[in-house]
Amino acid sequence: METRILLFVLFGLGLIAAVGLERWLSRKYLSLPIAYVAIGWAVFSLPLGMPDIDPTADAFDAVTLEYITEFIVIVSLAGAGIAIDRPVSWTYWRQIWPLLVIAMPVTIIAVALLGWWGLGLAPASAILLGAVLAPTDPVLARSVQVGPPGESKRHDVRFSLTVEAGLNDGLAFPFTYLAIAAVGMTAVGGWTLEWFALDFAWRIFAGTAMGWAVGRAGAWYVFERKADAAMDDVDDMEKKEGEGTIPLKYSSSEGLIVLGTLLLAYGAAELVEGYGFIAVFVGAVTTRQREISSRYHKMSHHFIDQIEKIVLVAVLLGFGGMLASGVLDGLTWPAALLGFALILVIRPLGGILAEMKSGLPWIGKLAVAFLGIRGMGSIYYLAYGQNHADFTDLDLLWATTSFAILASIVFHGVMSAPIMRLVEERGAHIHRGQQADLEHPIRKELGLNTEESDDS
Repeated sequence: METRILLFVLFGLGLIAAVGLERWLSRKYLSLPIAYVAIGWAVFSLPLGMPDIDPTADAFDAVTLEYITEFIVIVSLAGAGIAIDRPVSWTYWRQIWPLLVIAMPVTIIAVALLGWWGLGLAPASAILLGAVLAPTDPVLARSVQVGPPGESKRHDVRFSLTVEAGLNDGLAFPFTYLAIAAVGMTAVGGWTLEWFALDFAWRIFAGTAMGWAVGRAGAWYVFERKADAAMDDVDDMEKKEGEGTIPLKYSSSEGLIVLGTLLLAYGAAELVEGYGFIAVFVGAVTTRQREISSRYHKMSHHFIDQIEKIVLVAVLLGFGGMLASGVLDGLTWPAALLGFALILVIRPLGGILAEMKSGLPWIGKLAVAFLGIRGMGSIYYLAYGQNHADFTDLDLLWATTSFAILASIVFHGVMSAPIMRLVEERGAHIHRGQQADLEHPIRKELGLNTEESDDS
């Protein structure tokens, strides 16, 4: 049988099984990524003629990984942005900024220094490793992010992890460009000023501005067309299903609009030399802020969630195939220790530093600090760096990154559900003190009864 037919069978079975498997695994303190990476590794290890997925040996594999992971990160960022119920303001979002300006730089610097000192990497390769492993992942962090739009349950831990993943996946790009610019350089000079002006300041500003503009335009287009009327059709259909009659009219255009808008935001930002990942997240959040209580957002989120799950199954099976193809062959004990240090020491310490002045109880602070999941975004950045500059020690970079992702999948996949349950049981998922009065304004913005109690 041809290999492509086996791949079709594997992918089809994976999609079908994912429907019930994710719920069943959550009761066993496991996660879908653990299961599908293991299945991918097992299938690709069998003598079935499966193709090798080895970006260190095949430039085509590196380009393919860049494009596939780029798309799934775009989709995940859009889903995360649409899901955020909380209005955008300094008061409501101030718990996020320390994670971006403290935890992320601490992680980049610590990983880069360990890569240079402990792994013997060249400075450019060490900076790239720091940039690659710094961002938390919006793709694999589904279990710790906020739920679908309109749930109206305040959860500051999930909110922090969702927005952090939404923004720092774009904020890792300046440091990836720094690594690319540093290839072949032996001293700090004018190139660093050019990097700061273009790759840091301008690209972040351009990505944010373009995301806001496209988000505003998309919201105008959607709500001028009275998208809520389409939702009325859905409600009518659900009501009449029990009566045996289903209305013929049913709108299916919302998925096309939301997918088109997020791709437009990404592409438009890249055209003006901005960061597309930032534009996608900002665009999704901006669209959500218009008519924040509209049921349209729930439809959009459901559509995005379905696309994300489809691509996620392929990516997880493919990552298992990478492991079976020998991407870890270049792993050394110092590299493995660096991976463990990232998951168990560097990120938790950086997160705790960032959360020191947070209003969360200590259990909540520790949950935010520990649950910094690594995943597909790291593969994208490493593939991007490989495809845009001649870095040394690529086999070691891929082995270290893949091991860190695997360690994160296992540790966080097993621990995230019990940690979240403990946090919620102790009531440690809500900021105390000064931010305790945020509940009513948030519920008011959502058009909910402010006297209603919050079961979260």
